[in-house]
Amino acid sequence: EFGLSLSPISHTFPYFDCSLLPGIHSLLFPTSLMPLTISNHFQEFKRFLLRREVKTLAMATRFPGVDNELQKILDANMDHVGARRLARESFKDIQLRIDHILFKTRCDGLKTEESYEVNSKGVEIFYKSWLPGTARPKAAVFYCHGYGDTCTFFFEGIARKLACAGYGVFAMDYPGFGLSEGLHCYIPSFDSLVDDVIEIYSKIKAENLEFQSLPSFLFGQSMGGAVALKMHLKQPKAWDGAVLVAPMCKIADDMVPPKLLAQILIGIANILPKKKLVPQKNLAVAAFRDLKKREMTAYNVIGYRDKPRLWTAVEMLKTTQEIERRLEEVSLPLLILHGEADIVTDPSVSKTFYEKASSSDKKLKLYKDAYHSLLEGEPDEMIIQVFTDIVLWLDEHSLKHSSFSDK
Repeated sequence: EFGLSLSPISHTFPYFDCSLLPGIHSLLFPTSLMPLTISNHFQEFKRFLLRREVKTLAMATRFPGVDNELQKILDANMDHVGARRLARESFKDIQLRIDHILFKTRCDGLKTEESYEVNSKGVEIFYKSWLPGTARPKAAVFYCHGYGDTCTFFFEGIARKLACAGYGVFAMDYPGFGLSEGLHCYIPSFDSLVDDVIEIYSKIKAENLEFQSLPSFLFGQSMGGAVALKMHLKQPKAWDGAVLVAPMCKIADDMVPPKLLAQILIGIANILPKKKLVPQKNLAVAAFRDLKKREMTAYNVIGYRDKPRLWTAVEMLKTTQEIERRLEEVSLPLLILHGEADIVTDPSVSKTFYEKASSSDKKLKLYKDAYHSLLEGEPDEMIIQVFTDIVLWLDEHSLKHSSFSDK
């Protein structure tokens, strides 16, 4: 997902590398006359895949004014969290100075705090808060980021704008993403990832007394939309609404892989779950309509840029299938936003979601000619429009909650 808020699933399986099929065929239909045990044959196939694996580490990006020492930090293997944390710490000031509308918002007195918390599974999780400096917050907004992304960089600008509009904003990096511990962009269990998010956000709500009487909203982008929906399905009464931007909630029918191919990929994933073997087109062009902003994606130096890991792709496919089956169970107030020209996550799927959700309070906004990254990759006027729509919806629903609480 080149370190942005995208979903690779709908563009992953159609481009399966058919040159792997001889190896798959040799596994299923061995021609050797020598007797082979199943175990031996799987080992042979594993060696075949390892020989075939293409190293997909991102090409080194040269940044103006960056010395050789910093460039070495940025070019390091980001699979492990130490390298990601060093790169972000060394580069964050440069990130915040790029010429993007998200970083041009001034908000005097804004309170920000970064924290690390070891969760119940022993994994150190990074999270951050942005709070208005003067007035009492209208509500709390809890962010769920996209595949391969982080709650730093682009979301830093989004969070500041939300805080300037009067909201307390909280965000975290999932295990294996951004600044949290774990193998980069490896999802051994999507359910477990959602439980990790619930654990951290429940702790934040419990420890911040000022927010316990205020409404709390989920905000999910792309794969983060799937995270937010699964959080709601696990905690139907815990949230007062959700803002979903280009959510990954179902795979379009014409993009679902054939059953045989899906079974083959799942079989390979069981052998080599962490390997970066799932072919994927570079979706940067598809996600960012504004050419200048598209170039800025290189500054997300801790975003995941390699091919998806096999088991990560399997878990995301299973998750979209589950959510598709359970769309009618979604009952919380919804704001769904999607670009009509988005080819990363299908806007027609958001229309289906809107129609099937049982929520009595739901709204769908489609933006003509807009691509996937509505808040990061569009022309300034479109970003302003989308952000205005989000704040108006949050204001309306925060006021509804306050009026109801006063009765």
